[in-house]
Amino acid sequence: MEIFQYDYMIRAMVVGLILSIIIPIMGVVIVNRRTSMVGDALSHVSLAGVMGGLIMGINPVLGAVLGCLIATFFMEFIRKKFPSYGEISTAIIMSFGVGMASLLSGFVTGPTNIESFLFGSIIAITDFEFIMIRIMALIVIVNSFYFFKDLMYISFDPISAALSGVKVDFVGGIFLFLTAVTVAISSRTVGVLIISSLMVLPVSCAMQLGKGYRGTTILSVLFGIFFTEVGLIISYYGGLKPGGSIVLLGVVTLLFIFFIQFIKGKKIGS
Repeated sequence: MEIFQYDYMIRAMVVGLILSIIIPIMGVVIVNRRTSMVGDALSHVSLAGVMGGLIMGINPVLGAVLGCLIATFFMEFIRKKFPSYGEISTAIIMSFGVGMASLLSGFVTGPTNIESFLFGSIIAITDFEFIMIRIMALIVIVNSFYFFKDLMYISFDPISAALSGVKVDFVGGIFLFLTAVTVAISSRTVGVLIISSLMVLPVSCAMQLGKGYRGTTILSVLFGIFFTEVGLIISYYGGLKPGGSIVLLGVVTLLFIFFIQFIKGKKIGS
């Protein structure tokens, strides 16, 4: 195929494969915890981190990582201040991210394509970003497997998990750290406005077909790989934006699953 004759497309496919594994893994926990807006909040903070990186003269993705890590600590701090209203922390952090990104954008000088961070530019990542993505992805994958059962327990019932001996606060902190890293390293590739969609869509499709937490996780990763790789191929031959192609393919797939279930007489969401 013509697409594999170009090194930048091969790199894009490799990066897409890596991200399509780690993003749905985080997405399964986020969806089951009913905190889907966390991805949105951190993605907006990552944009502020990108702006900060550009202003300070460091790599924008590194700035996004630092911004998201700081935001997770504040999110947890705010959540403890409002224990009965956990969603407030997400809304506050999202508001902070939007405001800070808007403020810092006025200080960015030079020929910078902000749109590449909003909607993704997976074919334009640098060698440093490629190395950082692989290192961060390895950290996420290793920790996700190590804390797999603990993350599963706190996803469904954190109170019972605590009673059974799981260190809920510690594991929750690890999860926020992994989510922050995942969102930050994805900001350059799939775009800050699309990250949360890629966290939720593969999981939504998998929940319609999978059985059990482990099965849903595996299917989520497979759907993520399908959306990303096929979306990249569609974007290449169609001259489209990669991030948009990936997400819209996910939406079309979910609607197709709903249609098949409707034809079979199965209740959607069951």
